[in-house]
Amino acid sequence: MSGYSSNQQSANGAMLIGEMKEFASFEKATQRYIRRSLDVAFGRTDPIATWARDEIEAASITAQARFYKQLDHLRMQIPDDSGLDMLEPFLGMLVTLSAYDLGQDRLGCFASYRFLYERLLGAAVRPWLPSAFCSAAALPHLHPESRRLLLQSISESAATAPGWSTREPVFWPEWVEKVDVAAA
Repeated sequence: MSGYSSNQQSANGAMLIGEMKEFASFEKATQRYIRRSLDVAFGRTDPIATWARDEIEAASITAQARFYKQLDHLRMQIPDDSGLDMLEPFLGMLVTLSAYDLGQDRLGCFASYRFLYERLLGAAVRPWLPSAFCSAAALPHLHPESRRLLLQSISESAATAPGWSTREPVFWPEWVEKVDVAAA
């Protein structure tokens, strides 16, 4: 049994490092947006005090909080199979939230979108993310060049995956105060 525990800890450690590396590969603005979004979604901090650099950003965070009020309901609506009977209420709201986030011009590719939404909604949402992403990325509120780049960012393997992991994410990025090296 202790061997299993050690193997499980090694696997969790490897997953954590892999997720940290993936997050580190995103642009700084994308990293900031993901951390901000998680704070808004889960009330980890006062997002306006932590993230708003000006009135425009404060207004964006306030709007995001209004959209994200739907997350709890959306988590309960995730279809457990490909049944079409629950598709409309779930996918419609998921596309709406996705359209908001993609419209903020901080999630520049499917990988960053997937990273955020796996944390917002959990592992069960993975099968639905390619269709929600493609739908939101094709909406006319985005600039045509943004639509092109977003839609080109989803790989064929992500769009046509035969199955998805049910493992929950283990790395949850947070705001980290800058350390004054001279004072330390």
